[in-house]
Amino acid sequence: MKTYLTLALSILLLGLVGCSTVSETGRRQLILPSVLQNENQTGLAAFADIKKSEKISTDSKATAQVQRVGNRIKDSVMKSHPMSDAEWEFVLFESDQVNAFALPGGKVGVYTGLLKLVSGDDELAIVIGHEIAHVTSHHGSERASQTSLANVLSQVGSSALGYSELGDTAKKGIMLAYTGAAQGTLLKYSRDHETEADVIGMQFASGAGYNPQAAVTFWKKMAAQSGKGQSSGVSAMIEKWTSTHPPDAERIAKLESLVPKYMPVYEQAKLQYK
Repeated sequence: MKTYLTLALSILLLGLVGCSTVSETGRRQLILPSVLQNENQTGLAAFADIKKSEKISTDSKATAQVQRVGNRIKDSVMKSHPMSDAEWEFVLFESDQVNAFALPGGKVGVYTGLLKLVSGDDELAIVIGHEIAHVTSHHGSERASQTSLANVLSQVGSSALGYSELGDTAKKGIMLAYTGAAQGTLLKYSRDHETEADVIGMQFASGAGYNPQAAVTFWKKMAAQSGKGQSSGVSAMIEKWTSTHPPDAERIAKLESLVPKYMPVYEQAKLQYK
């Protein structure tokens, strides 16, 4: 029983000391201070390792595009997130991956495969803005904290079941149900993070003088490239529940609804880059 009470107290403390808010959306999130404190250090170390293991592009024109767009997004981000400790760096990696990423500490990587898909600076800005939004919203630390909390809850559940009079089969069934529910919850958080990064990323890109409409055109191309057919009914529900990203149609509709909001921001910001 002592173990059970200790774990329960740990959960209470996690909830008390780990709450923060995403400034752009107002969403409350639970982040463990110990995880947050190590964010930049972890990001810088990870990026250093990536630069050692991945081939850095020697294409000067493409690299210049990534750095040009990246630095404008950085300036937009810094207006609302004065990241004085960030060591900003935008690196183009030679790979067919249609992807990009951002790490705490101001480190951003773009793959040459992505540049083959984007039609220009506006679409590239949408992607870079999205990736940096994951960092400014501390999504990585939030997921790590959620996983830690889920592990603690699992220990509490196991401890509590140990004191119950249920049979072994019933106990296994309960733990299996918990595992499935926890996994589904974490996946939902991942989808929510993607949607939040879409919204904030569009804000960052628009504030840097890039057309928010590019978010719609880019994700339509991504959806077409994925080659997934449109599911419906129960299949669509299962696919959404087990995915780490929101459904393409849902994502694109959300982005389309946001364009009118950020178009004036874009129109005003682009004047300073003429």
